[in-house]
Amino acid sequence: MTVPDLSPTQAPVSRYVDWEFAKATGARLAPPGPKVTAAEAARVVAAVRQATVRAQQPVAETARLHAPGDAPAAAVVDRPTWVALNADSMSALMDPVFGKLVDHQKKPPTDAMRAFGGKVTGGEAGALLAFMSGKVLGQYDLAPGGTPRLMLVAPNLVQVERELGVDPADFRLWVCMHEETHRVQFTAVPWLRDHMVARIRTLANDLVPDPETLQETLSRVGRQLPDALKAGGAGLADLIATPEQRAELAQVTAVMSLLEGHADVVMDEVGPAVIPSVATIRSRFNERRKGVGAFDRLLRRLLGLEAKMRQYRDGAVFVRGVVDAVGMDGFNRVWESPETLPLPTEIEHPSAWVARVHG
Repeated sequence: MTVPDLSPTQAPVSRYVDWEFAKATGARLAPPGPKVTAAEAARVVAAVRQATVRAQQPVAETARLHAPGDAPAAAVVDRPTWVALNADSMSALMDPVFGKLVDHQKKPPTDAMRAFGGKVTGGEAGALLAFMSGKVLGQYDLAPGGTPRLMLVAPNLVQVERELGVDPADFRLWVCMHEETHRVQFTAVPWLRDHMVARIRTLANDLVPDPETLQETLSRVGRQLPDALKAGGAGLADLIATPEQRAELAQVTAVMSLLEGHADVVMDEVGPAVIPSVATIRSRFNERRKGVGAFDRLLRRLLGLEAKMRQYRDGAVFVRGVVDAVGMDGFNRVWESPETLPLPTEIEHPSAWVARVHG
């Protein structure tokens, strides 16, 4: 299913990763979308665009947050375009991090070595993006250094709604509610985007091992990898992190849990008045999350995607616990400043956040 909606910008040439090769690799390896006619594809794109607009008012009323009116319209994209746009964002986020590793080498690589290494890492990044391109229904792209934008991946929406056997219009609107909540989070709370980009970039920079500690890191990964492959095991980031880095990772994960849980609560709280089959969709969608195959589960564990599933669950429990205690307006104090974001321990104990912030 091809949705030629948004053309990615040409990413600047990187000394460390060949991002154009990553885009080409990701586009080539991205799984084909569901079979639809050109007319069907056009109808889906139009319907999803309409759903993104329909989602705005119910989300604002339910979350009691209002985004500025000048945000770009949502982009409805296909898998190769999603790959290309995320490669641009990864470049802006990660090139300074990769630069740290290369620039600290005692013997700088030659131009030929750098070009070869850029192709290798570009191919790896492209393969990862290709895998993810078939999983993501929607995304609010923080676009470090660029213009943030809401994206919906049309072929994935069609594929999942067919697999679940749910009403397509309801399902698309339901997904748009979740993603619109993310857009509101980052536009109604002006400091949040820069805060998250800075935290993620700092964490990534700290997680990149320097040449002197690379062998020790690889040895630790080798020892702990079997545990990572077990259900509930750590992702690769946890394997290479020191105790201090894991503490910082926990802080970032707590905020991600907040964002995902808040979006899940809002999309469900909008309720049957707007989405008549919301209970059926949620039930079948949760069952689908459990039903992946063995190889897919392995990749999810290594990439930390199982941890992301826990973010939805734990974050939703936190949001509902706080709202039950102090109401939605009381919950919205979470957006006042970085200091009012939940701590890792508070995600599991909402009453601790209420006590700290509300006294």
